[in-house]
Amino acid sequence: MRQSLVVGNWKMNGNRASSKSLAKAIISGIGSSSAGIAVCVPYVYLPDVAELAKNTPLALGAQNVADKESGAYTGEISASMLKELDCKYALVGHSERRSYYGDTNESVAARFCQAQTQGIIPILCVGETLEQREQDQTFAVINEQLGAVIDLAGIEAFKSAVIAYEPVWAIGTGKTASDEQAQEVHQYIRQYMAAKDQAIADKVQILYGGSVKADNAKALFAMPDIDGGLIGGASLDADSFLKIYHSI
Repeated sequence: MRQSLVVGNWKMNGNRASSKSLAKAIISGIGSSSAGIAVCVPYVYLPDVAELAKNTPLALGAQNVADKESGAYTGEISASMLKELDCKYALVGHSERRSYYGDTNESVAARFCQAQTQGIIPILCVGETLEQREQDQTFAVINEQLGAVIDLAGIEAFKSAVIAYEPVWAIGTGKTASDEQAQEVHQYIRQYMAAKDQAIADKVQILYGGSVKADNAKALFAMPDIDGGLIGGASLDADSFLKIYHSI
């Protein structure tokens, strides 16, 4: 059985006080669920949230990681730096990084590998734009995004990685893929992995990341190949995030 996982992506939101308050509220509401839970916090608030999350079920994640080990890369944060702050996870290839900051399949693969050098679990984000979906390119896009990482890291690397399917057309737009649409792509991803290694495909967690809310989470999470969610806006409200978490 795959363990379920719900990850909040706070993006570039909040301040020091609100980040602490949000983390405290989430921690107090986790309860006894066996599902995994994590928050990906702006870099500057990682130490504060790490301190609060110590000895609790709440895991810490970064929203990105550098594609190089160290050196003259102004503005980048290395995997070893994140490891010092107790980050368990790091997002790589989020659609906003790909769209706004030029992350390529190749640089995402390098970030994935850098995270793993420090024992950080990369959450590899894949997904298509509205234009790509309308042109029936969804599976081709997924192939390219997954393939670039497998080419560099190897299929074995997914023993300690998470995949998040985020249809770009359903992020921040209020649109959500239907349960069946989301399941179709999740099933495709698992079959793609199975063609390379069945055991890894059976165990890898695949999260859905397209405008998950408290009112649609339960139905999405009931799909056989959806193992949880990568939650954006709804993770900025503790009550909403916890309702999603407890929908698992």
